[in-house]
Amino acid sequence: MSELPAEPPPLWQRLLSRQALGGWVLAATAVVSLLAPLGLDDAQLTIYVFIGLYTMVVAGLSLLMGFAGQVSLGQAAFFTIGAYTAAILTRDAGMPSLLALAISTTATAGIAALVGLPLLRLRGHYLAFATLAFQLIVLSAISQVPQLTGGDTGLTAIPTLSLGPIALHGQFRTFIFAYVVWVLAAGVLVMNRNLVRSRPGRGLRALATSEVGALAAGVPVTRYKVQVFALSAGYAGLAGGVYAFFVGYIAPETFPVLLSVQFLIMAAVGGLGSVWGSVLGTAGVYLLIQVLDTVGTAPGLPASAPAIFSYAVYGLVLVAIMLYLPQGVLPAIQARLVGRRAVSAVEAERSTRAS
Repeated sequence: MSELPAEPPPLWQRLLSRQALGGWVLAATAVVSLLAPLGLDDAQLTIYVFIGLYTMVVAGLSLLMGFAGQVSLGQAAFFTIGAYTAAILTRDAGMPSLLALAISTTATAGIAALVGLPLLRLRGHYLAFATLAFQLIVLSAISQVPQLTGGDTGLTAIPTLSLGPIALHGQFRTFIFAYVVWVLAAGVLVMNRNLVRSRPGRGLRALATSEVGALAAGVPVTRYKVQVFALSAGYAGLAGGVYAFFVGYIAPETFPVLLSVQFLIMAAVGGLGSVWGSVLGTAGVYLLIQVLDTVGTAPGLPASAPAIFSYAVYGLVLVAIMLYLPQGVLPAIQARLVGRRAVSAVEAERSTRAS
């Protein structure tokens, strides 16, 4: 007697499946991106813009570490290169801001490809230290050419972003920037999603699992590593260029080494290799930073309190994530949902056989 076909899982399980969860996160991100600016004041919109900018950087870092298996502590260096390139091209060369933004993104990716060729021969913490050293070199180089970069004083009076003939000035400047930034962030996330589902994406997953195994399977390991390194840097360069147009002033102190640590923690919290986890990790950690800054600047505390709070909490968050959620928040939620679905399927099968 043939067995009856298994009943499909309940609707609630299908709606909370691993495949559907990414769609729900995408839909929630789209709705929040469209509606949130309508109810925020100017200060809150500024935070919203920064979360969008950092999401682009973290999305690239998550792709690099989660799929290519390459550890980077230098994403802030590419953020810096993008910001200075866009600022110099618009302020000193008189170039249209959109063209300068495209050039800064491409130039940052190109620099990353050149730097990545020797650096990506390293692995693990050696690569992390090398990328961190690259950021220190970038900051030192900026200080040594004040005639071009403004040196330690920085660059002021950076033109704002212009969308064709329309420059983002006036009362609704931050409001419009919020939509522009999140449209770009959405484009980055969708691009990552399409990439990880493509054939190169499967090669990247094989590379993250075992470099030797990927090489034996015919994956062009060196080329893929350099390409994803350049792509993640291009995302950071794009975000840096928009950042320069938004704030109108940049200096070496704007891009501290701690910024790279922030990006790393954001990626780890959201989940390395999780496309949509980039949004969750970035928003959670950045809002935590704002809370710590508020607490650290309370009356009666020393001037160094914000930095002390930041370093301490960064360390605690990273340790907690590594101990209890090593895959990140969103992958942990997905794994829990998949586990519940598997248990329900086993129970349904047992009840079918018993009947």
